[in-house]
Amino acid sequence: MLKEPLIQAIITTAQAEKSKAFYTDMMGLKLLREDQFGLIFVGKIGVLRVAKVAAVMPATTAVLGFMLQDVVSAVKDLTAKGVKFERYGFLQQDELGVWTSPDGAKVAWFRDPDLNLLSLSPTY
Repeated sequence: MLKEPLIQAIITTAQAEKSKAFYTDMMGLKLLREDQFGLIFVGKIGVLRVAKVAAVMPATTAVLGFMLQDVVSAVKDLTAKGVKFERYGFLQQDELGVWTSPDGAKVAWFRDPDLNLLSLSPTY
Protein backbone atom coordinates (compact mmCIF):
# COMPACT_ATOMS: atom_id res chain seq x y z
CA MET A 1 0.00 0.00 0.00
CA LEU A 2 2.71 2.53 0.94
CA LYS A 3 5.39 1.38 -1.49
CA GLU A 4 5.75 4.66 -3.37
CA PRO A 5 3.47 7.30 -1.86
CA LEU A 6 3.80 10.96 -2.73
CA ILE A 7 4.76 12.58 0.56
CA GLN A 8 2.99 15.72 1.69
CA ALA A 9 4.63 18.05 4.18
CA ILE A 10 2.21 19.85 6.50
CA ILE A 11 2.89 23.06 8.40
CA THR A 12 0.56 25.66 9.89
CA THR A 13 -0.23 29.33 9.39
CA ALA A 14 -2.25 31.94 11.24
CA GLN A 15 -1.47 34.40 8.41
CA ALA A 16 -2.74 32.74 5.24
CA GLU A 17 -2.28 35.73 2.91
CA LYS A 18 1.29 36.33 4.09
CA SER A 19 2.06 32.61 3.78
CA LYS A 20 0.58 32.50 0.28
CA ALA A 21 2.79 35.41 -0.80
CA PHE A 22 5.87 33.96 0.92
CA TYR A 23 5.62 30.47 -0.57
CA THR A 24 4.76 31.71 -4.07
CA ASP A 25 6.80 34.92 -4.38
CA MET A 26 9.80 34.12 -2.17
CA MET A 27 10.05 30.35 -2.49
CA GLY A 28 8.73 29.99 -6.03
CA LEU A 29 6.19 27.26 -5.27
CA LYS A 30 3.04 26.95 -7.35
CA LEU A 31 -0.25 27.41 -5.47
CA LEU A 32 -2.36 24.44 -6.46
CA ARG A 33 -5.45 25.35 -4.47
CA GLU A 34 -6.77 27.19 -1.46
CA ASP A 35 -9.83 26.60 0.68
CA GLN A 36 -11.00 27.53 4.16
CA PHE A 37 -8.74 24.86 5.66
CA GLY A 38 -5.45 25.65 4.02
CA LEU A 39 -3.18 26.27 1.05
CA ILE A 40 -1.71 23.54 -1.12
CA PHE A 41 1.50 24.17 -3.01
CA VAL A 42 3.35 21.87 -5.37
CA GLY A 43 7.10 21.62 -5.75
CA LYS A 44 9.29 19.46 -7.94
CA ILE A 45 8.52 16.13 -6.27
CA GLY A 46 6.29 16.94 -3.34
CA VAL A 47 3.32 18.78 -1.98
CA LEU A 48 3.22 21.32 0.83
CA ARG A 49 -0.01 21.80 2.75
CA VAL A 50 -0.13 24.96 4.85
CA ALA A 51 -3.02 24.42 7.25
CA LYS A 52 -4.92 27.48 8.45
CA VAL A 53 -5.04 27.67 12.24
CA ALA A 54 -5.80 30.30 14.88
CA ALA A 55 -2.23 30.41 16.26
CA VAL A 56 1.13 28.86 15.43
CA MET A 57 3.61 27.66 18.04
CA PRO A 58 7.01 27.93 16.30
CA ALA A 59 9.20 24.85 16.67
CA THR A 60 12.82 25.13 17.78
CA THR A 61 13.96 22.78 15.00
CA ALA A 62 13.33 22.91 11.28
CA VAL A 63 9.87 21.70 10.27
CA LEU A 64 10.34 21.91 6.50
CA GLY A 65 13.39 21.62 4.30
CA PHE A 66 14.11 22.58 0.72
CA MET A 67 16.72 20.40 -0.97
CA LEU A 68 18.57 21.92 -3.89
CA GLN A 69 21.78 21.82 -5.85
CA ASP A 70 23.27 25.17 -4.83
CA VAL A 71 22.46 26.30 -1.30
CA VAL A 72 24.74 29.35 -1.41
CA SER A 73 23.07 30.74 -4.56
CA ALA A 74 19.63 30.15 -3.03
CA VAL A 75 20.67 31.98 0.16
CA LYS A 76 21.89 34.93 -1.91
CA ASP A 77 18.65 35.01 -3.92
CA LEU A 78 16.43 34.81 -0.83
CA THR A 79 18.52 37.40 1.03
CA ALA A 80 18.05 39.78 -1.92
CA LYS A 81 14.28 39.24 -1.53
CA GLY A 82 14.44 40.20 2.14
CA VAL A 83 14.66 36.79 3.83
CA LYS A 84 16.73 36.85 7.03
CA PHE A 85 18.80 33.78 7.80
CA GLU A 86 19.14 32.43 11.32
CA ARG A 87 22.45 32.64 13.16
CA TYR A 88 23.44 30.12 15.80
CA GLY A 89 26.26 30.77 18.25
CA PHE A 90 27.08 27.07 18.49
CA LEU A 91 27.74 26.69 14.72
CA GLN A 92 30.37 28.28 12.55
CA GLN A 93 28.41 29.98 9.78
CA ASP A 94 29.79 32.13 6.99
CA GLU A 95 28.83 35.75 6.32
CA LEU A 96 25.63 34.59 4.58
CA GLY A 97 24.56 32.39 7.49
CA VAL A 98 25.52 29.15 5.74
CA TRP A 99 26.94 26.34 7.87
CA THR A 100 29.26 23.75 6.34
CA SER A 101 28.70 20.36 7.95
CA PRO A 102 31.59 17.97 8.66
CA ASP A 103 30.84 16.12 5.40
CA GLY A 104 30.96 19.40 3.44
CA ALA A 105 27.20 19.89 2.99
CA LYS A 106 26.02 23.51 3.04
CA VAL A 107 22.95 24.21 5.22
CA ALA A 108 21.06 27.39 6.09
CA TRP A 109 17.96 28.15 8.16
CA PHE A 110 15.29 30.84 7.93
CA ARG A 111 11.70 31.46 9.02
CA ASP A 112 8.41 31.94 7.23
CA PRO A 113 5.85 34.61 8.24
CA ASP A 114 4.55 32.38 11.07
CA LEU A 115 8.10 31.77 12.34
CA ASN A 116 8.13 28.15 11.17
CA LEU A 117 11.82 27.22 10.92
CA LEU A 118 12.78 26.15 7.39
CA SER A 119 16.05 24.88 5.99
CA LEU A 120 17.98 24.78 2.75
CA SER A 121 20.26 21.80 2.21
CA PRO A 122 21.81 19.92 -0.69
CA THR A 123 20.03 17.16 -2.56
CA TYR A 124 21.11 13.59 -1.96
